[in-house]
Amino acid sequence: MALFGTDGVRGLANRALTAELALDLAVSAAHILAEVGAISTTSRPKAIIGQDSRASGEFLEAAVIAGLASAGVDVYRVGVLPTPAIAHLVAETGADLGVMISASHNPMPDNGIKFFAKGGGKLDDALEAKIEARLKDSWDRPTGADVGRVTVDESASERYIFHLLSSLSTNLSGIKVVVDCANGASSRVAPKTYERAGAEVIAISASPNGLNINDGCGSTHLENLKAKVIEVGADLGIAHDGDADRCLAVDAQGNEIDGDFIMAILATDLKQRGALTNETVVGTVMSNLGFMKAMAENGITVETTAVGDRYVLEKMLADGHMLGGEQSGHIIMRHHANTGDGLLTALHLMQAMKSSGKSLAELASIMVRFPQVLINVKDVKKEELTESSAIHSAIKAKSEDFGDKGRILVRASGTEALVRVMVEAESIKDAEEAAEEIASLVRSELS
Repeated sequence: MALFGTDGVRGLANRALTAELALDLAVSAAHILAEVGAISTTSRPKAIIGQDSRASGEFLEAAVIAGLASAGVDVYRVGVLPTPAIAHLVAETGADLGVMISASHNPMPDNGIKFFAKGGGKLDDALEAKIEARLKDSWDRPTGADVGRVTVDESASERYIFHLLSSLSTNLSGIKVVVDCANGASSRVAPKTYERAGAEVIAISASPNGLNINDGCGSTHLENLKAKVIEVGADLGIAHDGDADRCLAVDAQGNEIDGDFIMAILATDLKQRGALTNETVVGTVMSNLGFMKAMAENGITVETTAVGDRYVLEKMLADGHMLGGEQSGHIIMRHHANTGDGLLTALHLMQAMKSSGKSLAELASIMVRFPQVLINVKDVKKEELTESSAIHSAIKAKSEDFGDKGRILVRASGTEALVRVMVEAESIKDAEEAAEEIASLVRSELS
């Protein structure tokens, strides 16, 4: 079974993802990237390493640093920062490699390792396969002055904040925002950034202790955010996940504004300003039908990819598009970044509110969301999904029944041990019935 999923290597820390594996991955990554010419072989290679707030990140960071330094790579520690900060810092400093230790929105006991190549882009599937194939191979170890050195980069956070603020053209004064930091990587940097942009900020779930990341908070648990927005009379709420590459929002009435709504708002804003390259936005197969219809009505083309912001970015780079993202809140704004950045997204969502003079609810009225039902089918053999003719036949038959008034998507998760069944339809009843029918079949066929 492959180690790398759609977003790096993830697993239960100290069981599936051990210090030994982290060290070996770091060594193998250094060797493979050197062999393909992706890192320097004529001067000392340089790596940036960051982490989210999980307790296990402490020993995993130590292991990755040990692996890189033992392979002759100089390592710059930037501490607890969002994943997109690592991507930015790799590009800004000209580093050869970036490593983020995080399991994003996963529960605290999990952790993960994500690599960034020179320039700040994620590694492609082929490079990840080569890294995995080279684990535990024998190698010629440097000694003496040739081993890597480790430095703490104390200015990294401020440089990232400067980068975010420099992307704005409007001061956000007059906007009152509640931000849920998921007790994660954005807990310090997000409130500080939004305040410096001019907004009035109320931060919740911004006190990480190593154990409370994503625990009933953040982008996967919006209840506290909705309640706080209404309680304090805020204009909007922003929710990040554990590593802050996601941004979801709620309006002043506590209504959820997911990634599809955010992309619709940003796409139309960019088009009105003549800045939406190719008048196209890139979504995924999970993008809501309501989003597709809204974009078509506004003269904007939607191109779709497999789920995963890496695939969205690949499409954007290949065709020159500047805006793309996922319903989950991974939004890529290539004018300013080469990966999904929750803080950047939030800033530009608030800027759209400020420049238009409209509330978030008014901006979000651009689209009507089709009812969507998502069932995660656990404890099944997800790798056998593509082999089941019964499941494929059922999906085809139900899709034909829906026509253009609904759709069905069944896929194995790339980050968790489950199969996702997603159904959209004009009515929630139709969506629920179809989702339950397909999910039951998945359970019986793949158990």
